[in-house]
Amino acid sequence: MKIPHLSTLIFAGLWMLISCSPQEKSQEKAEAGIFEPNPQEMSEQPVGKLAIGDKAPYFNLPNVDGQFVSIDHFKEAEVLVINFTCNHCPTAQAYEERFINLVDEYKGKGVAFVAISPNSPIGILPEELGYTDLNDDYHSMQIRYEDLNYNFPYLYDGDTHEYSLAYGPVATPHVFVFDKDRKMTYSGRLDASEKPGTANAEDLRHAIDMTLAGEALDPDKAITPAFGCSTKWAWKNEFTIKTNEEWKRKPVTVEKLSTSGLKELLSNDTDELLLVNFWATWCGPCIVEYPEFIEIQRMYGARDFRFVSISMDNPEQEDKVLKFLQSKYSAVTNYLMDTDDKYAVIGVVKNEWDGSLPLTLLIEPGGNVVYRIPGTIKPLDLRRAIVDHPMIGRYY
Repeated sequence: MKIPHLSTLIFAGLWMLISCSPQEKSQEKAEAGIFEPNPQEMSEQPVGKLAIGDKAPYFNLPNVDGQFVSIDHFKEAEVLVINFTCNHCPTAQAYEERFINLVDEYKGKGVAFVAISPNSPIGILPEELGYTDLNDDYHSMQIRYEDLNYNFPYLYDGDTHEYSLAYGPVATPHVFVFDKDRKMTYSGRLDASEKPGTANAEDLRHAIDMTLAGEALDPDKAITPAFGCSTKWAWKNEFTIKTNEEWKRKPVTVEKLSTSGLKELLSNDTDELLLVNFWATWCGPCIVEYPEFIEIQRMYGARDFRFVSISMDNPEQEDKVLKFLQSKYSAVTNYLMDTDDKYAVIGVVKNEWDGSLPLTLLIEPGGNVVYRIPGTIKPLDLRRAIVDHPMIGRYY
């Protein structure tokens, strides 16, 4: 038998992908366990509200490993627990460890656990991410899964909320418990105390135990409030659009800064965590990474945090510096060093700075540098250094 040349096989495969309809491509990817997120803008949709005894709606969603997981994967379990949660919400983060521990405790007891993120990434503002290092996009879910070593599937439903709409989670987290016949026995919170270390998922634990025993929960315990961040449905993005446009309309200015003024700035005689970035318009890496700092300011600006940019361009290039800052909507405190003597600036900054750009410093009140990044930042690492600092924190 003659075997086709490799190039022929590749061409044939590409032709099949090109010639398939979008629906066929999507189906083929689903069957192959391949997933590419594509959050959609949507008109408002009806949101379901399950009652005790209602059948669990079907779902078939991508896990963080790209494999699709459906409700049928759990058909052998006596009890199915579905936790609608997310990355960014401080309440969801506060309950993560409790949920992980619960999964471990019920191993081998006929209970299956799965988490679903219902949130649309396009409906979330940077200003809503002040207690996290991650958004609710699919890639961020993969990071969170690895960081926390989740012991349950973490499924994404942020493109069109295809299945979350049927369940109707009002907040993250919001848990649902179903019996062997996949009829709902419980809906609501894990427990009544948000702060980590103050409770042990008592409400959810009670619901699981009662369901395993085949007993109905008391009506006042079968439905509880689900406190947390509201579900980010894709059509609830009017405020997102409005806020983004308002940020773009904010005035952008630049002010000259002397070396004595720089020394005072770096002493950080404030009660805020200060992030300072030294950059220049001629510095390629500086230009590429700069929008990340604006995103970070918008994320943490409502907390005890402030970002300041300092241009190392020559003082006579103020117009060029301002034009760049305006193009990046840098509505923050922007400085341009009022000196050609770069070595004088280096002498003030110190911190083992060799003069190369960019340089980024995270400074505590009193001037102590707690995080120093010579060269290009790693945005996730920097966001973590900020949110995990005792002055900021992930919880209220």
